[in-house]
Amino acid sequence: MTWVKVCGITDTIALDAVVFGGADAAGFVLVESSPRHVTVDLAADLMAGVPLTRFIVVVDMSVEDALVAAELTGADGIQAHGLNASEVSAMALEAGYLSLRPVSVSTHGISTSLEDIEPSAMPLLDTFSPTEHGGTGVSFDWALIDDPGRPFVLAGGLGPDNVAQAVATVAPFGVDASSKLESSRGVKDPAMIRDFIQEAKQA
Repeated sequence: MTWVKVCGITDTIALDAVVFGGADAAGFVLVESSPRHVTVDLAADLMAGVPLTRFIVVVDMSVEDALVAAELTGADGIQAHGLNASEVSAMALEAGYLSLRPVSVSTHGISTSLEDIEPSAMPLLDTFSPTEHGGTGVSFDWALIDDPGRPFVLAGGLGPDNVAQAVATVAPFGVDASSKLESSRGVKDPAMIRDFIQEAKQA
């Protein structure tokens, strides 16, 4: 059965939909410029007692700050984008955290060889954007990834309308969605969350 993560959780309404909808993981964005930003304190409050795998999402954060944020929030894993991403991923794994390792996919294909990613990290294949680190709501041509040679999580423009097709087409280990599960920018729609999880799990 497909592993499902819903990212960009900002409140208990969305989180309840993720938990009771049957998702496997939730993501909390610690990036001030994001419309899905939560503070470390709010992320810690939301994560407390949640029976899912909990990831913090960081951009251009130092290794030290990322590990401190993970400890303060009680996260299980780190999804690091931008500068220092490879270093954060490596140190997160060493410290006992899970690592989702973002890899952008453009019209030219995968930007980073998956062989260069730590074997214990899970590649997260997402749509390339020159201005955003995920959350674009735009899909890429799934044919571009062909067979990556290892398990991976698929992201980029996934929603209730296309996740079943995505799973059937590329057979990822898991799927991750954020912006296409929103009623307005940064505001998750509980019904869309539940529908997305159901479609992904049944595919």
